[in-house]
Amino acid sequence: MRSIITHRSIWRQKSSTAPLINTISHKRSFNRHGRPFSDSTRPLIYPDAINSEHNDLASYAAYAARTGLDVKSTTYVGTRYEYTVADSLGALGFDLKRVGGRSDCGIDLLGTWHVPSSPGHALRVLVQCKAQVSQSSKIGPHHIRELEGTFAGAPPGWRGGPGLLAFLVSQKPATKGVRDAMATSSWPMGYALCSQDGGLEQMLWNSRAEEEGLESMGVTIRFSDNTAKKAGKQLTLTWRGKPYLAGPVFGK
Repeated sequence: MRSIITHRSIWRQKSSTAPLINTISHKRSFNRHGRPFSDSTRPLIYPDAINSEHNDLASYAAYAARTGLDVKSTTYVGTRYEYTVADSLGALGFDLKRVGGRSDCGIDLLGTWHVPSSPGHALRVLVQCKAQVSQSSKIGPHHIRELEGTFAGAPPGWRGGPGLLAFLVSQKPATKGVRDAMATSSWPMGYALCSQDGGLEQMLWNSRAEEEGLESMGVTIRFSDNTAKKAGKQLTLTWRGKPYLAGPVFGK
């Protein structure tokens, strides 16, 4: 089944090295869900924190320094990246908490996403983070299959029903294999590129995710006045072709 990639608009002039940002879709034979958002009356109960001594980047840095944690260890790199991803996606309306552990079923971050398609409600989100421990690390279609498994392992409140999405986040662009695997998946999911320092450079999702609440949404890159510097680029979400402010201010 051949995937169809729809490119979104880019503000100002985009260089040839700019990241690929798109929405992936494919022909489907299954029915569309009813409402594109979760039932606001359903309680969302977060699992207990893995470690009560840290809950964000700042507290984790203090914890690592206090305990002498090796900053080159996979534990430190992975945990720090999870907190970084939570912070970065927070600027786009995500409200995520770190929940990974031995029985996390592949879920590193858990939470909600406020989007303009569901004012007063929030989509439920499961996130897997893949920190780049080495240059040889690769993100492939098998990671998309792992992401599909998070739906079955999600805790109560995030398991099944409309308005549920899963995102894979890594430090590398989505390959063709990853995009094709997402396009042919029957699960609503997306992919984001988040650098080690928290820069968001790519975001895409499949058509099933559109059915769960992302229809009419897009992604673009906005450049600051100093377009020559990489720091001048900012990933921005759009709603019906126009940029919008993320967070619970929709509808105001």
